[in-house]
Amino acid sequence: MPIDGNLSDSSESRWLKAIESYYEQTNFDYKRVWHSGNSLAFHFGYYACDIDEHRRALVNANHVLSEIAHVTPGDRVLDAGCGLGGSGFWLAENKSAVVVGITPVKTHVLAARKIAQERLLADKVSFYQADYACTSFPSASFDVVWALESLCHAVRKAAFYSEAARLLRPGGRLVVAEYIRTSRDFGAETALMAREWLDGWSIPDIDTADEHIFAAETAGFAQVQLADCTVMTHRSLRRLYKLACIARPIDALLFGLGLRSAAQHGNVIASLRQYQLLRRGAWFYGILSGTKK
Repeated sequence: MPIDGNLSDSSESRWLKAIESYYEQTNFDYKRVWHSGNSLAFHFGYYACDIDEHRRALVNANHVLSEIAHVTPGDRVLDAGCGLGGSGFWLAENKSAVVVGITPVKTHVLAARKIAQERLLADKVSFYQADYACTSFPSASFDVVWALESLCHAVRKAAFYSEAARLLRPGGRLVVAEYIRTSRDFGAETALMAREWLDGWSIPDIDTADEHIFAAETAGFAQVQLADCTVMTHRSLRRLYKLACIARPIDALLFGLGLRSAAQHGNVIASLRQYQLLRRGAWFYGILSGTKK
């Protein structure tokens, strides 16, 4: 098992600390605006013909990814970037999986462990503070590696894919839900907006579809597919944008008075920019899947 503790002094570790700070400072915003019921979701919702409300869409994201990854009872799943453990709890309760969740955010680990005890799931779901691009788990120790809107935070996406391949048993499955840039070369205005979005969510960069596929195949994955699932998440992306539009005047006032931090203010700006950039065609919401050779 990984040992909770200090990460190395590298650019990656600086980003991990920035991520931890971001989620700690924006915890109130997520809890008040986005969390719904027991989902504990930090991700977007997946709508469908019979899924037409925010709460159910958040939960449906777990169902969609579990079907793509073919999660079956007894599977050992690594939830890379687990947040408060929402997906892990869902997989344990609905798929009878054994889940290990890792995140660089220590407060999330402590909170998720407490929730696991409260839900009587501590024997099925465990949590550790770790960098999901470089873990200390034994090789070939998981059946599924799951990354739901978390790979974006990695400085080097290729390092995550290599680590996922190392951790999976032969025939193990990978599922990644991510923001995918449509071009490496944006115009000046779009690039500035993208920087405001990514900086606001503590994301170093997002990769193109070709970059993701190349990294996954190079790491040793076969049958790599990347599907554009924007249509499923569009309503959720737009929902966040509308909420940010409502919050922006209040946030600007409180930020000016020193009552909201730069991270909290940047979170609101980023929530506006993500949708504006989506409408410009600068990115799409993708789900990548593959099988360990």
